[in-house]
Amino acid sequence: MYDGIPEHAAAADTMPLLTIHHKTEYNYDRPVAFGEHRIMLRPRDGHDCRVLSSSLEISPQPSSLRWIHDVFGNSVAIARFDASDRRLIFDSTITVEHYPLDNIVLTKGDEAYYYPFAYDRDELPDLMPSITPQYSDPDGVLAAWARQFLKEGAQTKTLDILVGMTHAVRAQFRYRRRHEHGTQHPLDTLGTGLGTCRDFALFMIEALRRLGIAARFVSGYIFIPSESAHGYLGGGSTHAWVRAYLPGAGWVEFDPTNGIVGNRDLIRVAVARDPYQAIPLHGTYVGPVSAFLGMDVTIHVVSVDEDAKGQAIC
Repeated sequence: MYDGIPEHAAAADTMPLLTIHHKTEYNYDRPVAFGEHRIMLRPRDGHDCRVLSSSLEISPQPSSLRWIHDVFGNSVAIARFDASDRRLIFDSTITVEHYPLDNIVLTKGDEAYYYPFAYDRDELPDLMPSITPQYSDPDGVLAAWARQFLKEGAQTKTLDILVGMTHAVRAQFRYRRRHEHGTQHPLDTLGTGLGTCRDFALFMIEALRRLGIAARFVSGYIFIPSESAHGYLGGGSTHAWVRAYLPGAGWVEFDPTNGIVGNRDLIRVAVARDPYQAIPLHGTYVGPVSAFLGMDVTIHVVSVDEDAKGQAIC
């Protein structure tokens, strides 16, 4: 499943320890042979998120399972199978220590405080793939949408552009769950005003690239706190958002689906240049197309301190 939940319930204080339980079950009407599957579910370790424990159970058991780091440094598990079966189940449980970073700090002395700004010559070769637009805009409508956040005749603070764009997508576009694989073209998102979290993230990324701002796609989980008599429970989903690189602040996160600035309640799993490089789980099977009955995905993202657990299914 590739879509996030469109609404975000803000909490006064997000619990720092979260457990993510992600179960995906594929069902078939007859035994089929399974091809290679790539699993991208393990969060990225860093100063704002640390993996404390993780387990991955797969049924039927794969003949081989190996872990690699992809070109972006994301953790990817690659499973291969000898057995045939009517079901294929991936069951991942991960506990993380998550530190919300709500404030993006830029001072007037930082290169990126005002737009336009220049990237350091030493960093530019590494940033160019994230600056260069990847999708067509023949009539310049996407570029025009991006330029509306620039002040005419006055200096524009870079953060005002990014925050304004994040909230504009949240206000102007409507979430629509899609069951088709992939991410729609940014011009389709702009034209229809509809999309998923992956569509909105890609749209904002391409808009930022039209302004020469380096931006990348992020796939992960969103924790959706909800109050109870015992404190904060939770729900969650796979989700997608944006990372932009600003000299002086580094890579900072923006969630246009929910209007979130910073990483509060966002658990980063994969970072990529394009959405197709950050698919949580995908693979193949050998058998007739008609054999596939469907896929069930259940995701819990909860505080480890709570006995009762919230649930979200997508």
